[in-house]
Amino acid sequence: MVLDVYKDWLGIPEGLRPPDHYQLLRLVLFEDNPEKIRKNYKKLNITVRKYATGKYSNESQQLLNELAKAMLCLTDVEQKREYDVTQGRTIDDRDATTGHRPLTSYLQEQGLLTSDQIREAKAHAERSGLSVRDALVQMKLVEPDVAARALALELGRPFVDLVDMLPDAAVLDKLPRAVVRRHTCLPLFADHGGLLVACSDEPDPELEDEIRLRFNMPIRPVLATPIAINQGIAKYYSAGLRQEAEESVTTEKKTTTRIARPKSVPSDDEKQQRRQLGMLVMCFSFIGFSMLDTFFLYGFYKKLHLPESLPYSGIFIGGPLAVFVYWTQVKEQ
Repeated sequence: MVLDVYKDWLGIPEGLRPPDHYQLLRLVLFEDNPEKIRKNYKKLNITVRKYATGKYSNESQQLLNELAKAMLCLTDVEQKREYDVTQGRTIDDRDATTGHRPLTSYLQEQGLLTSDQIREAKAHAERSGLSVRDALVQMKLVEPDVAARALALELGRPFVDLVDMLPDAAVLDKLPRAVVRRHTCLPLFADHGGLLVACSDEPDPELEDEIRLRFNMPIRPVLATPIAINQGIAKYYSAGLRQEAEESVTTEKKTTTRIARPKSVPSDDEKQQRRQLGMLVMCFSFIGFSMLDTFFLYGFYKKLHLPESLPYSGIFIGGPLAVFVYWTQVKEQ
């Protein structure tokens, strides 16, 4: 009698061999509770280890490896997701708010990306600070227009090929080159009460405000590749071609009013200290400059035939300085 380790040791009915991960671990199909998965694995691991010695040691080791691989796959979110798809599970990865799926899902559905490539692109995007769309293009996994179309599906926006578009000159004149370059966008024309604007990504609130204030209508964004938008900017905003409006209408001029700070009132002790310091400065002003005359400028005055007894520096410099200190530091205290 041939040994069937799955049936004889694990109690798995006859059928597909080897069984899928869920049958192997005695789980319901698509079980998502990792604790339940690990609990079943430990129980079965103990059962199979009973046969680790003896004539079935090889079969035991092989089955233990299969159990471990199945457990590791089903407790890894990404690997489980991929495995479940191969088992016929439909993965609903739509955004709860928008109802749209991520662009990588559309590309994978079209057979343009594998799960490994998606993981690599997301890791590259996180390391480099790029969007997933730009990471895919930079890694040359998809063409720019293909990535842009997938992003349009994710955002629920129309995709346009700017080669087929002829923007309205009057519209171009109203939106300056500095604005379109900053937002990587290209205004096209008014349609059904909104202004069609080709964007490389979902427009930010600043651009929406800019359009509303300049054109008195809301923006209707459509998706295009960044390279096509930049080529359009270079073509339609070449030097001297546009009669551009002023750069910004969204920034309001802010006027600032200086508020006079209340003047601090010194305490009585501070007033006394300032008065004493002022009197010292007054004395030094006159005496110091007088000593300067006596010890250093005496010969100079003699050469000029000036009376040697007068302290000229003390009178003409020290005196006014002493008066100034008196009025500013002593008298007002």
